Amino acid sequence: MNTITSVAGLKSAIQELEVEQSVKGRLLKDNIYLIRDSLKPVNLLRDALKETFSSDYLAENFSGTLMGAASGFLLKKIFIGKSANKLRKLVGEVFQLGITNLIAQNSDQIKSLVRTLFQHFFRRKEMNTGRYIR
Repeated sequence: MNTITSVAGLKSAIQELEVEQSVKGRLLKDNIYLIRDSLKPVNLLRDALKETFSSDYLAENFSGTLMGAASGFLLKKIFIGKSANKLRKLVGEVFQLGITNLIAQNSDQIKSLVRTLFQHFFRRKEMNTGRYIR
C-alpha cells in the first residue's frame, strides 16, 4: 500500500477499504446462503440421487439386475406356475433367485449374445431376400 501523507489521502484510503469491506461482506453473506441451501436435507438427497443415477455404471448394473429379476420371475411362472404345494413354492423361489442372480451377474455376456443373434438373423434375412430378388 502507498504511504499516506495527507488527510485527503487518508480519507480516500478509508473509503476504498470500506467499499472493499462492503463487497467482501456481501460475498461472504452470499456464500453463507449458498452453503445453507446446499446443506438442506432435501437438496442433499436430490444431489446424491442425481449423482448416483447419472453414473453409467449404475445404469448398466441396474439394467442387468432388472433383466435378471424379470427373467427369473417369468421362468418361475413358466416352470412352476401357481401351486398350493409349499415345497413346490419353495423350489420355485430358489429357482427364481438362482436365475435372477445368474442373469444379473452375466448380463453383459447375455446382451452381447442376444445382439449377435439379432445381427445374425437379420443379416441372414437380408442375404436371403437379396438371393430371391435376382
